[in-house]
Amino acid sequence: PPTPAPTAPAPASQATPSLEELARQLEQDPDFRVLRRLVPVLDFGPAPAAVQGVQRVLVLDTETTGLSHQADKIIELAMLCVQVDVASGLPFGPVERFEGFEDPGMPIPAVAKEVTGISDDMVRGHRLDDLAVQALVAQADLIVAHNAAFDRPFVEARFPCFAGKAWACSFADIDWKAAGAGSSKLSALAQDHGWFYDAHRALVDCHALLQVLAQPVQGAATGLARLMAAAAKPSFKLRATGSPFESKDPLKARGYRWDAEAKVWFCTLPDAARLDEELVWLKAEVYGRRSARVEIEALDSLVRYSARPGQVSQQALPH
Repeated sequence: PPTPAPTAPAPASQATPSLEELARQLEQDPDFRVLRRLVPVLDFGPAPAAVQGVQRVLVLDTETTGLSHQADKIIELAMLCVQVDVASGLPFGPVERFEGFEDPGMPIPAVAKEVTGISDDMVRGHRLDDLAVQALVAQADLIVAHNAAFDRPFVEARFPCFAGKAWACSFADIDWKAAGAGSSKLSALAQDHGWFYDAHRALVDCHALLQVLAQPVQGAATGLARLMAAAAKPSFKLRATGSPFESKDPLKARGYRWDAEAKVWFCTLPDAARLDEELVWLKAEVYGRRSARVEIEALDSLVRYSARPGQVSQQALPH
């Protein structure tokens, strides 16, 4: 049979558009949102002009066998260390990285395997490099995690060098709801910026967090700038000692939580001004005419989110 004539190539104007071109077309339609896979940034480029101060920020994430830092163990640790311009809150320069597995000396529970995708075979015989961890931590001025109250006790139990560093929590130290975010989960914050990624592995979680924090929050300072500011001032844990039983509902509605072990209602306040406001509220709404002294625990960034206590004092309520 005769050979078919070759088909002429389609004109350039009719060429199949690339996936990126299709994504851009969709983005122009208000009925569509496009998510792109998050690409790790390994170098944030040159320093901003007229840098007046620099902090080295270390972003950290752990994967563990469970939730208890006393009974469970780290199975994966990842860290990213980057220079940040204090004035702008923008990272710059290359990103130093660390990632490693550690054999916990016990079978990984099924729920941890399901969440992390880390198996016993992946960690068997591995140990985190103590010297490499210590060297990277030594450079850091501030350590950031997206649930520092979880990560900090784990890494301090394994590496004492973490205890002497200032910490901030990107989950608790930024009011994401007030900033317009629908959720403070890291995956949701990344989606707000148009990214998706495979969560619950330590290194990619670190990359996602660093890139989220490098963006302005509600059009103002970057997340990194907000965390550096939060780390520079103390917060306070206020315990409503001796509060009358009938005050439990107002306290709960106000956001206080019940410490079953100490048998006291408590709240955490971000600064001294909020503490003063709260003492006035307690006097008016909880204690009334009663003479009362409450317990205040001052928490600076060296102990905040750790298992170690801050400086505790007793204070009389204002008249």
